[in-house]
Amino acid sequence: MKRKEKNNTKRYTYMTWIFILLVWLAVTELNLISSRLVPSPIQVIKTFVDILNNGYNHTSFWAHMGISMYRLFLSSVLALITAIPLGLLSGYSNKVRAVVDSVVQFYRPLPPLAYYTLLILWLGIDESSKVMLLFLAAFAPIYLACVSAVSKVNPDFIGSAESLGASKKDVFFTIVLPACLPDIFTGLRVAVGVAYTTLVSAEMVAATSGIGWMVIDASKYLKSDVMFVGIIIMGLTGLLIDFCLRKIENKVVFWKGK
Repeated sequence: MKRKEKNNTKRYTYMTWIFILLVWLAVTELNLISSRLVPSPIQVIKTFVDILNNGYNHTSFWAHMGISMYRLFLSSVLALITAIPLGLLSGYSNKVRAVVDSVVQFYRPLPPLAYYTLLILWLGIDESSKVMLLFLAAFAPIYLACVSAVSKVNPDFIGSAESLGASKKDVFFTIVLPACLPDIFTGLRVAVGVAYTTLVSAEMVAATSGIGWMVIDASKYLKSDVMFVGIIIMGLTGLLIDFCLRKIENKVVFWKGK
C-alpha cells in the first residue's frame, strides 16, 4: 500500500514538471514573452552545451562548479564541526546557552549582504570572507536544531541510565547523541540549503568564478539564457546534495520513524 502511494506521489511530481516544461515551451515558441526575458528551453540547452564545451568568461564550466562546491562544502563542514558541539552543550547547559544563544539569535535574521562588507574588510576579498559568510549562514540552523533536539530527549531515559551507574559521558554518547541525530540531520539539510542560497551573495563581490557569480555576471548583460542555465544547475545540484544527505541519514539514523 505504501509503495503504491509512493509511486502515485512520484507520478504527480513528474506530471507537475512536465506541465511546467510544456507551458514554458509553449509561451516561448508562441513569442508570448520576449526571449530576452524568458529564453526557450531549447536555447537554454544550447547555451548549457556551449558553456560545457567552451566555458564562461574564459573559465571552464567545471572550474565554476568546482569553486562553488568547494566554498559550500568547506563552510558546511566547518559549521557542522562547530555548531553540533556548541548546540548540544547549549541544550545541555543553561550557562553555555546564555553565552552562545544570544549571539546566534542576533545575527541569524540579518541579511547576508548586511555584514558581508565587514567580512571583506576584516578577512580580505579572497576565499576567507566567502567561506565565512557561508559558514555563518549554515551555523545557525544546525545550532538551533541541536538545542531543540536536546530539549526533546526524554529525561526518564537519562535518569534511568544514571541510576544504573552510567557516567555523564556514557549518557551523552548512548542516549543524548543518538536521540538528537534525526534533528541534527534535519538541521544539516536546512543549513546546506541556506548556505547554497547565500552562495550568490558570496560570489557577488570580488569574485570571477562560481555558478552564483556566473548568474550575477550574466544579469549585467541581460544574458537570460546563461542566467537560466546557472539557476537550473544550482537547483539540480541542490536537489542532488539533499538526496545524498537523506541517503546518509537513512544509513546512520536507521531507526528514524520506526
